[in-house]
Amino acid sequence: MDSSKLNWIAGYIWGIADDVLRDLYVRGKYRDVILPMTVLRRLDAVLEPTEPAVLAMKENLDKAGVTNQDAALRQASGQAFYNTSKFMLRDLRARASQQQLKADFEDYLDGFSSNVQDILENFEFRNQIPRLSKADALGTLIEKLLSPEINLSPNPIMNGDGSAKHEGLDNHAMGTIFEELVRKFNEENNEEAGEHWTPRDAVKLMANLIFLPIADEIESGTYLLYDGACGTGGMLTLAEDTLTELAESHGKQVATHLYGQEINAETYAICKADLLLKGEGEAADNIIGGPEHSTLSNDAFRSREFDFMLSNPPYGKSWKSDQERMGGKSGINDPRFLTEHAGDPEFSLITRSSDGQMLFLANMVAKMKHNTPLGSRIAEVHNGSSLFTGDAGQGESNIRRWIIENDWLEAIVALPLNMFYNTGIATYIWVLTNRKPKHRQGKVQLIDATKWYQPLRKNMGKKNCELTEAAIQRICDTFLALEETEESKIFPNEAFGYWKVNVERPLRLSIDLSSENCKKFRQICQDSKETELADVVDRVAKSLGVGPHPNFNLFMDAIEADAKENSVKLSAKRKKLLQSELAQRDENADPVVKKVHKKGKAKADPIRGLFPNPLGDKSLVLEYESDTDLRDTEQVPLLEKGGIEAFIKREVSPHALDAWFDESSIKVGYEINFNRYFYKPKPLRSLEDIRADILALEQETEGLLMEIVGGGAK
Repeated sequence: MDSSKLNWIAGYIWGIADDVLRDLYVRGKYRDVILPMTVLRRLDAVLEPTEPAVLAMKENLDKAGVTNQDAALRQASGQAFYNTSKFMLRDLRARASQQQLKADFEDYLDGFSSNVQDILENFEFRNQIPRLSKADALGTLIEKLLSPEINLSPNPIMNGDGSAKHEGLDNHAMGTIFEELVRKFNEENNEEAGEHWTPRDAVKLMANLIFLPIADEIESGTYLLYDGACGTGGMLTLAEDTLTELAESHGKQVATHLYGQEINAETYAICKADLLLKGEGEAADNIIGGPEHSTLSNDAFRSREFDFMLSNPPYGKSWKSDQERMGGKSGINDPRFLTEHAGDPEFSLITRSSDGQMLFLANMVAKMKHNTPLGSRIAEVHNGSSLFTGDAGQGESNIRRWIIENDWLEAIVALPLNMFYNTGIATYIWVLTNRKPKHRQGKVQLIDATKWYQPLRKNMGKKNCELTEAAIQRICDTFLALEETEESKIFPNEAFGYWKVNVERPLRLSIDLSSENCKKFRQICQDSKETELADVVDRVAKSLGVGPHPNFNLFMDAIEADAKENSVKLSAKRKKLLQSELAQRDENADPVVKKVHKKGKAKADPIRGLFPNPLGDKSLVLEYESDTDLRDTEQVPLLEKGGIEAFIKREVSPHALDAWFDESSIKVGYEINFNRYFYKPKPLRSLEDIRADILALEQETEGLLMEIVGGGAK
């Protein structure tokens, strides 16, 4: 059946909503009735020929006391679903009483198989029945859907002369009509559409990016496709169609199995219904969803691995409730998010609770096949935060590190702004595989496709542009070519990595033992019930003199000697009081020594905080206390020639001779700064152009002034 006829049927059903529901529902709620009613009418038409066989089978099974009847009833219906009610929709048209119609309609619904019940439950369709019945609209809806003007049955409607009045609708055609209705309703509700529905142009690009690179390697066989945030299922079905067409064009025959998980009840119901309408009963059974089925905290496919995966997960959305269900951040032990990498057996991929989008990517990576020739290919949409959020060692950065260091990231494509329905922010497609071809190994390609779009004549929510077929082809050609251009940049994996390291400066303290300072310190000691310490300080002040004393270590030697002589215990608390309340930071004072390494125990290495003793025994090596107020951090690229040491010597040491880096603080991070690689500064205007503009403004201003003055004179 051609597309114009399918569009006409979709338009007819759309018109039913306006005719019957206008005064009952706001437009945004029409779909709560029309979508489930369309599903019911199609299922009813498909089941009509086998209704007697199903009822007979049901009677026999009941007589035999068989409790598990599902398989036998499916076989009797010849479908992946059935209805054991004594009613069909055609039987409900002639009900004089709305009360009787309501009762019989509910009996009709109760007869459906469990997979259809699941759809109705998640549509919350039974909640609509009292409202429709009270307004006398239920019978009208049934009548219009059974109208001879349209045919939602797989069998043709015949004229009296034996010719076909209406062609039968095969499963694919019915699925197309249902998808068109979903699209129209989503556009009507464009503020929320983007949460559950990805534009078809974006989906088509994603499908091409995962299939085209291995088009020549696809063999006849079975392939599993997965979407962990499947929404209404559009990504899965379009990907399935793309793979099938591609295989056929290469003389191969493939069987596909679709798997998906969706937390939103209504979109889950739409997805499952769409697959049933297309005759894909097995695929419908493989879609798991509803509020209790969050992909992050309740993975429905723990033991499954998939050939192809694509998804548009929610971004900027908190996953705190999932985190709590999983045991809290410190209690999560899910192997999808706690893996072994870089020598760490518990390498954490757990992100901030405010945004869980990267966890959906980690979930898919955990489901890659590692023992097949093609491995797995992934395409997933993210916003810009996935490129750079998360400090070194934090979840987001660790996910990027895990993916890139395993050489799974093939490319990232920057999409045009305003391509999605509910957001105008920058979006990107990540393309991953665990079977990189040889010429791509160790490399990541970044593609800037932000200018390759066509404006829409009319905005759809915030979507004001689309990718044309030509633009999709251009992106795919750029991806496959793997060449450096203005819009395509190729980098070694290490280009996105860096070491984050603390740069320390020594703590320098001086001591002023004036009577005023000693008096203040005594008051502090009394408040802290440490008057013994004040006595020690007073005695040391007499022996050392007022000062100021620039060497805190010598002062502490004197304190310790006096304390020992007078049997005063120098606890950690008392030492802290001396440092925090009596000593003062002084950039001209000597560094405070933290540790002294004896001869042969350590080698002087100032850049790493091991300094030669400036006075006395030169064989001693000193470590200084670091001044936390002067602590700084540096990000050193992994590709830095000479590593961290060369970077510190070049960038830090000339400005701070006493600085060193703390090797124990080193963490590895990864970020991908698209703007840095594709930013094109606008050329500055010439002085001649600026001068000409100024002169023109002056002349214009002078002319206006003369006009005002002249007008006043008149």
